[in-house]
Amino acid sequence: MSHDQGTEAAIAAVARHLARAKRVLFITGAGISADSGLPTYRGVGGLYDSEITAEGLRIEEALSGEVFAARPDITWKYLIQIEEGCRGAQPNAAHRAIAVLQEHLERVMVFTQNVDGLHRAAGSRDIVEIHGNLQELACTVCAHEEAAGDMSGREVPPRCPTCGGVLRPKVVLFGEALPEDELDRFIDAFQGGFDMVFSIGTSSIFPYITQPVVFAASSGIPTVEINPARTQLSDMVDFYLPLGAADAMTRILGELGLEVPASGAP
Repeated sequence: MSHDQGTEAAIAAVARHLARAKRVLFITGAGISADSGLPTYRGVGGLYDSEITAEGLRIEEALSGEVFAARPDITWKYLIQIEEGCRGAQPNAAHRAIAVLQEHLERVMVFTQNVDGLHRAAGSRDIVEIHGNLQELACTVCAHEEAAGDMSGREVPPRCPTCGGVLRPKVVLFGEALPEDELDRFIDAFQGGFDMVFSIGTSSIFPYITQPVVFAASSGIPTVEINPARTQLSDMVDFYLPLGAADAMTRILGELGLEVPASGAP
């Protein structure tokens, strides 16, 4: 069987499992947003590699809670670059396919590392944004919150209109704890049981991203990895699809006789 035939057969098998499933978990990383034009290398929301910044810091340090506390202007400089990278990006066929499946299954949960908000924009409702999102700002001093909107032209760091404190996006910076309420919601859902688990476009380096897949695979729950590059999960899952997310999800839905709505459709 050729590589292409093998992939075709795997897509058909994934679709058969999905047709029988009621509760499905999608774990997503930066790769799912690649077809929306966002870069996939690692960092907050997968937007950086460990290059040295102009300030002589590694990007992980510049985007850390520690540096934000001392020099919010430095952290904000790079947050604005990330925000610029996300601005104008639209959900792609992979985001939209996951949202479509909500209408056909009992439960579709999305557990994402991404801060780009594209799952929400595509219409997914049951989302755990484990690294937060760039679309909302919160004051570090008072209770003020606001939509982020376009950050160009704003002072750096942006200030709270209520108390003058420094604003920050609701993202998890390097070295900060993951949001406990989001983690609890995910753990509750996972304990409730899923019939199928997908890992899409994540480099699978964080334990909290790999563990649910490993657990599902060892419990006999069908597991799927969609990623052009192999990861530590590739040999562990039942089905490894070496494809881009939009291509793979469009083909899987096609096997189910479902169409992915065109861009711009609700």
